[in-house]
Amino acid sequence: MARVSVRVPHTFDAFRNPSYRALWTSNFFSYISRWMQMTMLAWLVLQLTDSPFKVALVGFFGMGPMLLLGIVGGLLADRSDKRRLLILTQMLNLASAIAMAVLLFTGKIEYWHAYVVMLVSGTGWALDMPSRRTIVIDILGRARITNAVALDSLGMHASRMFGPALGGILISLVDVKGGYVVAAIFYAVSVALMAMVTLPEGRVRPAVANTASNVFRNLGEGFRYVRGNNTIMAVVLITIFMNFLLFPYQQMVPVVADRVLNVGPGLMGLLMAVEGFGALLGALVIASRPDMRYHGRVFLYGSMLGLIMLLMFSLSQIYGVSLGVMFILGLGTAGFGTMQGTIVMLVAREDMRGRALGIMTLAIGAGPLGAITIGTVANATSAQTAMTINAILGLLTVGLIGFFWVSIRQQMQPDTEPDMGEEESEVQSSKVAGETGKKLPAAD
Repeated sequence: MARVSVRVPHTFDAFRNPSYRALWTSNFFSYISRWMQMTMLAWLVLQLTDSPFKVALVGFFGMGPMLLLGIVGGLLADRSDKRRLLILTQMLNLASAIAMAVLLFTGKIEYWHAYVVMLVSGTGWALDMPSRRTIVIDILGRARITNAVALDSLGMHASRMFGPALGGILISLVDVKGGYVVAAIFYAVSVALMAMVTLPEGRVRPAVANTASNVFRNLGEGFRYVRGNNTIMAVVLITIFMNFLLFPYQQMVPVVADRVLNVGPGLMGLLMAVEGFGALLGALVIASRPDMRYHGRVFLYGSMLGLIMLLMFSLSQIYGVSLGVMFILGLGTAGFGTMQGTIVMLVAREDMRGRALGIMTLAIGAGPLGAITIGTVANATSAQTAMTINAILGLLTVGLIGFFWVSIRQQMQPDTEPDMGEEESEVQSSKVAGETGKKLPAAD
């Protein structure tokens, strides 16, 4: 019991910083609005078209911009004011939510409007995701990075629990149009909270803001850096296959709920929410272990667990069984999602951190291609068959990557070089500029 009492305070250690609290809460309202939108729009398109393929396109347009703009978002994280960028993207989401609410209330809604809204949301997501991660180090420094990212992932997973459930409940009570009023309010709150975030002196301007390199040279440097670092490369590859083969199942949940499990929007939302609950608990456990060393194993084994549960979900025809499977799937995705960004931020050099995370965002862009693929296969066969194929392929590919890229299973030592804004760090950075495949040694 003594061991537990020591760890509990560390679980929420990052919340002691007021700027991090504001950032976390702003992110949470943004995350929950996004999941509400995904749920409400998937249901809306299904009711308007009765087409699994067109439902899958909701996910395609929501994630598609990451495939094109992910690396640009990483460059912005290295070269721009992160706080201002986050405010602007949330204002863009707010405007699109208001526009959607107007279309719904005026009765002029068409199914393709859902694609436009998700495209706008996805564009903002692609541009600001690297900044959401790297601004954490600007606020807290490296020492609390695992705890801070785990808490952010906890908020993200909590939104996956509450967002779909709230979306389903709102559909049942006040229809999609009422749900969009709530989504717009949440985005407005997110903007207000982000405006309260302040960065320590010297961290407002990023380390490479004054470099003479042009945009394409900076992008090329990022790709070369990731390619030369085996650990980051393994994380990127697994991220590609997880987003292509696992996460597109989310677009199939409304189809399975309606056609296989024979439940309405409320229980459909609960089915999606319980996965978020499992992910929330998983992230909470990770946040309580700031001394974790084997980040890669949590990442790899969590990915495998999620894929195994996807296979079981694809075979289930009983709602109660599906609920339990979704909960365990969430535990697995917590390991994947929390460690994904943490590993990159621990291993990457500071001047390359934003671009490395941008390439990670680019890898997440495999999701829309997966959504198109699973929708096509589901149309030709069934949603369950499509998920079965994805789960088997995912287990094979992720398992092979984990086997051949040994570094992902080895102990990781956090990069403890000084912040790039200091003279000492500039000298150290120049020394390691050509050593992209090395991890810097941990402090004694």
